[in-house]
Amino acid sequence: MKLLVRNLDRATTEATLTTLFEAYGTVQFCTVIMDKTTGKSKGFGFVEMPKVGDAKAAMKNLNGKEVDGNKIRVKNADSK
Repeated sequence: MKLLVRNLDRATTEATLTTLFEAYGTVQFCTVIMDKTTGKSKGFGFVEMPKVGDAKAAMKNLNGKEVDGNKIRVKNADSK
């Protein structure tokens, strides 16, 4: 299950996100979206977890959690 993580602090790294989500299960993939021009974080990223139950638990428990000074928002990344 792919999750969208929004409202990340510009300093939040992929390693930080991976560690947060690994508390709820295996993290298959994690990326923070970077601005191509500035090389800085755009403030959101994606985390993919193979087990739906783990992903739902992470979404429930981490949505609204303060990370690096910002309250992150976690939701299902809708397929287009």
